[in-house]
Amino acid sequence: MDLNIRKTVIHNVKDNSPQELEATIVDSIERQEEHLLPGLGVLFELIWNKSSKEDRDQMIQTLETGLQH
Repeated sequence: MDLNIRKTVIHNVKDNSPQELEATIVDSIERQEEHLLPGLGVLFELIWNKSSKEDRDQMIQTLETGLQH
């Protein structure tokens, strides 16, 4: 079986509005289900790849702060 998580996740959300994308992210986080983590990873990868160096630095700083608490 050829399972491509990236393609599947992108296909499932590609036509979503910003509000729907936010709802998907929030729901995935609130449910705290392990099987949703790869999908969040794909979404993060898309964000990361389209972000500027400054935005990436801010994300890393935010992540570092979150890990300290």
